[in-house]
Amino acid sequence: MDNSSSIITQVSRDEEGNKAAGERGSSPSLSSKKPRSRGLFSSLFCCLCRDQPEPQPVNNNAPLLVEENGTVSKVKPLLPPVKSKDSGKICVVIDLDETLVHSSFKPVNNADFIIPVEIDGTVHQVYVLKRPHVDEFLKRMGELFECVLFTASLAKYADPVSDLLDKWGAFRCRLFRESCVFHRGNYVKDLSRLGRDLNKVIIVDNSPASYVFHPDNAVPVASWFDDMSDTELLDLIPFFERLSKVDNVYTVLKQQGDAS
Repeated sequence: MDNSSSIITQVSRDEEGNKAAGERGSSPSLSSKKPRSRGLFSSLFCCLCRDQPEPQPVNNNAPLLVEENGTVSKVKPLLPPVKSKDSGKICVVIDLDETLVHSSFKPVNNADFIIPVEIDGTVHQVYVLKRPHVDEFLKRMGELFECVLFTASLAKYADPVSDLLDKWGAFRCRLFRESCVFHRGNYVKDLSRLGRDLNKVIIVDNSPASYVFHPDNAVPVASWFDDMSDTELLDLIPFFERLSKVDNVYTVLKQQGDAS
């Protein structure tokens, strides 16, 4: 990928310490510190590794626990309590970059949105392309599920994009990079921290590294950059309409995985 044209390829440092990130997945860093090796924009956007991540042990019933100073304490769930209108619904976690949109610092004539982002006191324009059929997809998903945006990008970029993208209020909650777990060079979305039963959670993401802790909960999608003939989101709607009626997502997703 062209480093001047992809937000996803231009970030590699976590705001919490300028740790080296992997090679896909995120966006602006709120840190004012300049990155150590990749230039100005590496403090803004993060990438997850293109290489297949090393397989990790999977525990789909992992408790919400964390060890601190040798003790074990409860972790506050990332999501608030389920709203009454979403009671009984499956929670669908949806990625942003290269799943729903593709963003670039390079001017794009057909950009759907242009987002100003401040970096070290200077405002830069980010050009955002919407994936084809993202409107139909988000509208229907918001009707069927408790939808959550979960991105390794930071809010200074992802929040304004989501404001413009989600016209229907499909996203009940938005989670950003600080809600990820930095693990072996990647920002991982630990679904066990959401505060939802994992047999009622699905993640839609283009990067396997993002859901390496819970691959059995994933509906993978191909990375999208600028192919305006792409129909993947549209093609997924009937599948999700069927999936919205099940009591346990593993029964369907396992069948899908076995068939692929």
